[in-house]
Amino acid sequence: MPRGLGDIPDLRLSVLQKFVTTFQAPPELVLMNLFPATTSPSSTIEWESQRGGRGMTPFVPPGAPAPQTSPFGVAKHSAEAAYWKEKMYFDEEFLNNLRKEGTEASYLSAQQRLARELAGLVNRSHRRKEWMFAKMLFVGSFDYSQRTGVKISVDYDLASDHLVTLGADYKWSDGTKRDIIGDIIDGKKQITDDCGGKVQLAMCNSTVLKYIARDPDLLTLLQKSAFGTGDLFTGQKNSIVGVNPKVLGNLLDIENLLIYDEKYEVRSLITAAVTGASTVAISVEDPSDFAVGETLRFHDVSAGTWEDETISSIDIEAGTVTVSTAPTASFKAAEDYVSQTSNFIPSTKFCMLAPTVDNQKVAEYKQAPFALDRHYGMKTDRHEEWDPEGIYIRVQDKGIPILYQRDSVYVLTVA
Repeated sequence: MPRGLGDIPDLRLSVLQKFVTTFQAPPELVLMNLFPATTSPSSTIEWESQRGGRGMTPFVPPGAPAPQTSPFGVAKHSAEAAYWKEKMYFDEEFLNNLRKEGTEASYLSAQQRLARELAGLVNRSHRRKEWMFAKMLFVGSFDYSQRTGVKISVDYDLASDHLVTLGADYKWSDGTKRDIIGDIIDGKKQITDDCGGKVQLAMCNSTVLKYIARDPDLLTLLQKSAFGTGDLFTGQKNSIVGVNPKVLGNLLDIENLLIYDEKYEVRSLITAAVTGASTVAISVEDPSDFAVGETLRFHDVSAGTWEDETISSIDIEAGTVTVSTAPTASFKAAEDYVSQTSNFIPSTKFCMLAPTVDNQKVAEYKQAPFALDRHYGMKTDRHEEWDPEGIYIRVQDKGIPILYQRDSVYVLTVA
C-alpha cells in the first residue's frame, strides 16, 4: 500500500464514523430504545434509586417553616461503566479492490463488503448493549469484565416481592393450580401500590405467550360472545405463534404487550482437545457469557458437523464450561469452537414495567467517556499494519444502564 490509507475514501475516519451513525440499531432490538441516553463526566457511574412515590405536601400554619422532605427508600449505587470493543482485519487484496481503478464492478463489490462487515460489527456492539438492558429488566443484575480483567457485578437491588418465582403447582407451563390472570393482576397492583406507576408495558417471548394463549380461563374470556370479535388468533407480524398480543393486552389492560424473540450468539474457541465420550469440562477462550442450563453447541470446523449438550456449570477462573454429558465426537483445540444461542428475554420470564413514575422515566442509559478524545457513544477507528499489509477496523463503546425507580419493574418466573 505505497500510497497509504489516506487516498482510500471509504477508509477515511470521517466516512467510517458516518457508517456507524448511519446504521440504526436493528429494528428487532427494542430494549435499548425504551429509555433515553445521557452522558456521565467519568467512567465511574453514580446514581440514586428509590422505592415508593406519590408523596403529598402537608398542611402547615401560615408563617411556619416548611417541613423538610426527601425521597423515600433512597439507595446509592456506583459502578464502573462497562467497556466493550471488537476489531476486524482487512487484507491487502481487499484494500486493493477498494482502490481499484477502471473496474467499477470490482470496486462496488469490495465497497459493499466493507459496508456489510462494518454493519455486522456495529450490530454486535448494539447486541451487547441490548444484553445489559435485558439483564437489568429480567434478572436485576449482571456481571462484566473491567479493563484490568476483574469481574464487576452490578446489582439494581430489586425487591424480593418484585422478583417472584411461581411454585410448581402454579407454573404457567403445566401447573395444576395456575392462575395467569390473577398473577398478572397481582403484579400490576404491586407496582401501583409501591410507586404509583401504571404498567404500560409487559414483555415475554413466544414460549410464554403460548402458555398465556392456551390458558382455559383466558380462552373462555376471549370467545367471540365474551370479548370483542374473537380475534385472539388473528395473524400478527410481532408474534411467531399467530396470537394477537394486542387482544391479550386489551384484556389485561396493558397498553403494550411486547412479544420479543430476538436472540444473541456467544462463540468461543476450544483451547484444549475434547475427547469424545470423555471430556465434560470444556476449556474455552472466554466462558463469561455462557449460562448454566443453556445448550452448548460443539462445532467441528473441518467436518462441518455439530452436536449439542446442556451446560451444567461454568468456572470463569479456570476458563471452562462443563456439560452434563460429554459430546460423542472429539474436537480439536485452536480449530473447533463452541457456541450458545440464547433469547434476550428468557423463556421462563414475564416482565411488567411502569416506564414512568410521576412523569419521569424510571431508567436511562449512561454513556461514559473513553479514548484520548473523551468520546461518548459508539466509535469506530482504524489501525494500519505494515507487514503483512492490511488494516484493522475497530468498533467500541462504553456505558451502563441505570434504574432510578426500583419498584417499577415486576418479574414473574412462570416456568
